[in-house]
Amino acid sequence: MSGVLVVMEQRSGVWNRMSFEALAAAQQLAAKLGVECSAVVLGADVHSLATELASKKLAKVYAAQHDLLNSYTSDGYVAVLEQLIKQNAPAFVLFPHTYQVRDFAPALATRFQQVLISDVIAIHDGPVFVRQLLQGKLNADYRHTASGPCFVSVQAGTFRADAVEEGASTVENFAPQLSAEQLRSKPGELFRESAQTVDLSSAPVIVSVGRGIGEQDNLGIVEELASALGAELAASRPICDNGWLPMERQVGSSGQTVSPKLYVAVGISGAIQHLVGMKGSKAVIAINKDENAPIFEVADYGVVGDLFEIVPELTKAIQAAKA
Repeated sequence: MSGVLVVMEQRSGVWNRMSFEALAAAQQLAAKLGVECSAVVLGADVHSLATELASKKLAKVYAAQHDLLNSYTSDGYVAVLEQLIKQNAPAFVLFPHTYQVRDFAPALATRFQQVLISDVIAIHDGPVFVRQLLQGKLNADYRHTASGPCFVSVQAGTFRADAVEEGASTVENFAPQLSAEQLRSKPGELFRESAQTVDLSSAPVIVSVGRGIGEQDNLGIVEELASALGAELAASRPICDNGWLPMERQVGSSGQTVSPKLYVAVGISGAIQHLVGMKGSKAVIAINKDENAPIFEVADYGVVGDLFEIVPELTKAIQAAKA
């Protein structure tokens, strides 16, 4: 066995954004091992999507097409991917850690008498796959020692989609053997999270506020900073638990996972549950009066001081620069 295969997720011809995070992880893993990286996309008609993938640095793009793949079923995906993996024998199979992957990937791994190493946040030389336990309080290292393929899903926001390497590859049609009798379940209503007014995961700039703001009436100064930066407003869990901001604005292990270009943490101490949600940020600016706050350990730039003095002055400076 050799090589890395990444399973890309799409719905009705639209990519799941996490697919490209998984692709970035797969390319990095292949580079570490000195092997080739390939990708597969499943559906009834995915030739255009496969052609789009062919512009990435891949050895090959497999277009796994069948009428019975028009709607997702776990049985269909498991059967098709089992055939493709047996035919090409990749050493590693990577997935984005989506709700769909959580549904079928464990069953697929079981077909090969393997387990799924899920929600991986880092890949070290070895390769060693890192997962978080107890809401991020502990990191655990996993090394695949079995002879079969290694199945891995990567956590959202851990690998950056913009790190995917461009290139040129070929598209190969894969015609799976699939019959209606193999599909024991019928497509149902797709899982949907509670309605959200904002998708923080796609925001390029986020200003996030924590309990250091003191009270709800003080949120205005942070909102003004977010407006000046053209940023989305977010918060740590205590702010949302108090009802000062809606729950869809929460960043953390029980909220949204984000990976903006800039994350401004205002009055946030940096509890591990919050850090889990924003660890994929490209640059972090922290403002906190406690110089020993954990947030400073992950910040690229730190300002120790009273946020009620610093934030208004920062807002004025940004507004003046834009004038």
